[in-house]
Amino acid sequence: MSETTVTMEKIVSLAKRRGFVFQSSEIYGGLSGAWDYGPQGIELKNRIARFWWKEMTQMHDNIVGLDAAILMHPRVWEASGHVENFTDPLVDCKKCKGRFRADQIPPENLAEKKCPDCGGELTDTRKFNLMFKTNLGPVEDESGLVYLRPETAQGIYVNFKNVQQSNRMKIPFGIAQIGKAFRNEIVTKNFIFRTCEFEQMEMQFFVKPGTDEDWFEYWRAERWSYYKKMGVNMKKLRWHRHGADELAHYAKDAYDIEYEFPMGFKELEGVHNRTDYDLSRHQQYSGKDLQYIDQDSGNERYIPYIIETSAGLTRQLLMLLCDSYEEQKISDKGNEDDWRTVLHFHPILAPITVAVLPLMKKDGLAELAQNIRIELKDDFVTDYDQAGAIGRRYRRQDEIGTPFCITIDYQTKEDNSVTVRDRDSMLQERVSRANLTSYIQQKIKSYNTASI
Repeated sequence: MSETTVTMEKIVSLAKRRGFVFQSSEIYGGLSGAWDYGPQGIELKNRIARFWWKEMTQMHDNIVGLDAAILMHPRVWEASGHVENFTDPLVDCKKCKGRFRADQIPPENLAEKKCPDCGGELTDTRKFNLMFKTNLGPVEDESGLVYLRPETAQGIYVNFKNVQQSNRMKIPFGIAQIGKAFRNEIVTKNFIFRTCEFEQMEMQFFVKPGTDEDWFEYWRAERWSYYKKMGVNMKKLRWHRHGADELAHYAKDAYDIEYEFPMGFKELEGVHNRTDYDLSRHQQYSGKDLQYIDQDSGNERYIPYIIETSAGLTRQLLMLLCDSYEEQKISDKGNEDDWRTVLHFHPILAPITVAVLPLMKKDGLAELAQNIRIELKDDFVTDYDQAGAIGRRYRRQDEIGTPFCITIDYQTKEDNSVTVRDRDSMLQERVSRANLTSYIQQKIKSYNTASI
């Protein structure tokens, strides 16, 4: 493997060039903090979501799913503390009109009220609530005020009783959800890392008070194992424990899993011990009894503690783009073909699993290739490409991370075998057409990232 420097500029360029991510409303100059996911991007995003969902629900007998509405009763956000506490400190420059988060300005600039960009005078710090407001109904007044949810967790908490009773769940149990969230960020930066519209993958695990610390450590181990299964370079991951000054008002303990992006270590997801804060607050504000009746403990009543795992779906997509990216030297011919850009996605996550390539368009090879593609479609996401030299077509597939390329040539017409090219090793193997599906399935199952 060749050593190359991964920069955000390279990732952004590849993402647009190969249909992963486009800037929202680009033909109108774009919209800050909003991005569109192209053909490869939406496939990758969906595969990450399905992988997470399987890990949470299919692999755990005591976790079920939920899809709560984006719009919720405004009292939800009063109970959660978001109306009062979900703020960032904001300052403006009177000269250049720049806008900054006060906690991200160098202390000396803040002390002197000096703009870090132009040296102009800064305004006083004021609180800025990150929730987007909108109105429900035809009249735009306070009676119709609602918020676009800034997190998906509250939808789980207010449905705790509904899920527990309808599915006869016994503690400990969890509720998983994937969905959109919205935050009116003062500063959006680093491509899709920090945006105003994003997707979360959250699981809230309800436990008996007194068992919370053991379950907290269990979920820390589970979430670390998840990234190993994704094929992520584990040397680029680390834990960050929240100090007393970092802990949220609801948290007893909190750890972040951080990944070393091109701009440094940044948070991927958090594992939090939220105690009984959330359900207690919703019980107080709604007037509804949210206690759990523990029939295995003599009908003991208690408010469950919550262990939360909260991950950013689009941040994981960015992580995979960065983690899998490589510029690899493959020959010494003295031209541009010496190098290839390749994304080493795990095959279960790659946007396209199999590309079908006829060696030539003529002599019935194209028709034969199309027939083979049809045979594979039911089991794999496929692509078809017959334009240009076969080497160039391999390079195009490498750039979008396609793990397997199948070439249909004249020998295929003779013995019904095809050439399967492996993305990572670039080795080729003849495989019978009849065995093609099982061959690829076995390759995916036995995939080893250590061999890259």
